[in-house]
Amino acid sequence: MIESNLSEFGTILIFILGALVFGTVMLFVAKLVRPNRPNYEKLTTYESGEDTVGSAWGQFNLRFYIVALIFLLFEVEIIYLFPWAIIFGDKQMIEGTDWQWAWFALAEMFIFIFILALGLVYAWRKGYLDWVKPQQKPSDFVSKIPTEAYKKYMD
Repeated sequence: MIESNLSEFGTILIFILGALVFGTVMLFVAKLVRPNRPNYEKLTTYESGEDTVGSAWGQFNLRFYIVALIFLLFEVEIIYLFPWAIIFGDKQMIEGTDWQWAWFALAEMFIFIFILALGLVYAWRKGYLDWVKPQQKPSDFVSKIPTEAYKKYMD
């Protein structure tokens, strides 16, 4: 049997180097094979056919950012709650610690959820979750078709 002088880390290093070399060679081959026909439209900033209007420093409503952060906060909460639920349900650990583990884990999670709920209440009270509804303006369009013509289709 042939003995290897490589350790497990050496094997991993060879795989990493092989992946890097393979990726580099494939990118180079793709560059050689692909068609290269640049024109004015392809070299513009946007390929959608629309010309840019104004500056890229446009302002947006800050509430979108706040709602995104609150959404991420509660997504992270789910990431922490799922493993907690798996570990909390370990019957051997609960019985092995005479239910002390269960009470500790339960209290810990209630504190965690309370802090998150406190943050949500704070954002709610500050008005970050209140959206201003746009005022509906009635149209001043005058149609050439009389209103009585629509009544037979509305019934």
